[in-house]
Amino acid sequence: MKTSNAAPSAFSLTRYAGHLRIARSSLIKSAHLLERIGLAAVGASCGLYVGAALLRQKGGLFESGWIVLLTMLYGALSYYVGIDLSRTIARRSISSTSEEYDGSEMVEIMSAAGTFGAAIAAALSVSILVLDQTLPNGLVAFVAGCWVIGSSLQVAAGTMARNYEVPDNKD
Repeated sequence: MKTSNAAPSAFSLTRYAGHLRIARSSLIKSAHLLERIGLAAVGASCGLYVGAALLRQKGGLFESGWIVLLTMLYGALSYYVGIDLSRTIARRSISSTSEEYDGSEMVEIMSAAGTFGAAIAAALSVSILVLDQTLPNGLVAFVAGCWVIGSSLQVAAGTMARNYEVPDNKD
């Protein structure tokens, strides 16, 4: 095989897996799905830490074991929906040279703030568990609030990004 033919075949629209021909778009979609499942697993593990930290605080609102399951499920949902925003939204806000507000910036800000809030709650929860701390109820409420607000911002941002229609600027 000539080297001149090797480059175009390497960049063709299909890849070969054994004798199967797999379209590149399906490989990308599969990789994207695996990425989102991985993000959901990270969200669930963060929720596990937050739920465990809330559960070990005795005499409070969070004495049921269901709190761990709920924080894990909500974490998985929020990370699955909210972190991996559509590339169209990101490209639109970065490439926007006009000073007019189109709403896509708010989606990215909400996603970033939600990720930050959920990560702070998870980090505080891990430190509570590792250092075997007993915290006042106000600090426990702060951790729970960071988790709920952060995860809710992620879900809202992901939902808004998926429902956002990019207007055509072809004049």
